[in-house]
Amino acid sequence: MTSFLQQRPSPKLSLIVAVALLLMAGITLAPRQLRADQTAPSYTCVATTGMVADIARSIAGENGEITGLLGEGVDPHLYKLTRSDMAQLMRADAVFYSGLLLEGKMSDAFIRIAGSGKPVFAVTEIIDEQYLLEPEQFQGHFDPHVWMDPTAWSRCAAVVADKLATRIDSANAEQYEANLKKYQEGLAELDEYVELIIGTIPEDRRVLITAHDAFNYFGRRYGLEVMGIMGISTESEAGVREIERLVDILVEQQIPAVFVETTVPDRSVKALIAGARARGHEVVIGGSLFSDAMGAPGTYEGTYIGMIDHNATIIARALGGSAPARGMQGMLTGDGAHGEGN
Repeated sequence: MTSFLQQRPSPKLSLIVAVALLLMAGITLAPRQLRADQTAPSYTCVATTGMVADIARSIAGENGEITGLLGEGVDPHLYKLTRSDMAQLMRADAVFYSGLLLEGKMSDAFIRIAGSGKPVFAVTEIIDEQYLLEPEQFQGHFDPHVWMDPTAWSRCAAVVADKLATRIDSANAEQYEANLKKYQEGLAELDEYVELIIGTIPEDRRVLITAHDAFNYFGRRYGLEVMGIMGISTESEAGVREIERLVDILVEQQIPAVFVETTVPDRSVKALIAGARARGHEVVIGGSLFSDAMGAPGTYEGTYIGMIDHNATIIARALGGSAPARGMQGMLTGDGAHGEGN
């Protein structure tokens, strides 16, 4: 964990994010000491996305109460904080967010909250440039969908463990280190499973086409060519030329399936399918993937590991690979049985 924490944020971050991180790093509370009369949970934290909340809950355990701000199916690219959200953020002892402009419309609020003296942390703040992707169409901004690579997300978990241990609750630092180790072991097991099943997809079918560019880290890690109809942010519009280009690829390479996402409208994906059909190639929707939000709370898919297990299992089976219908742990409850796999 120490080696991760010694890394510095990338110098290519936008000016807004750089200023925000400086404010957040400089205006934080001293390590929080527990009161003798205090019962667990001893502190409260608000996390923006479900993926960040999953890390925080796993590391904090029973010591802290973690509230996820954005629920199932909510797009963090477009979300605007409400008054009740702001009240909740201000009441919390600390705030964790993903960063790299994922929560773009919340950036000003994070700066104001940090300026009030509250600890505010981006979990991606120590990810070195070598682990980040910078798409051509977003020069100067990194792809924020880091959680799509479990090995990179493991580094983000180290940030949460460090902040809880050094800024929020130093009395339980050893427990946070132990919880981090356990969490990272689970991510390593997940990574091995995904690598195995994606490797069963025939090489000429390793093309992942989805509603928007949320899967670039996933593709880099597991050897898939990834194409999104929209750009990195769901604010971008899918143009006619881009639809036509992707239809050409579907037809020429005989790709059997494309994928919708739970936080993005499916009209552009359906346009792809119609375009391919008009040219004599039948394409199916291979399944609905979790991109910017996890599944329903209380379900396996509502955990980070379940989210990635779901995605990988559906992708492998729909593109002609082999994967257990119910995933790595036999716990998938959704459409994991889609596709051609065994």
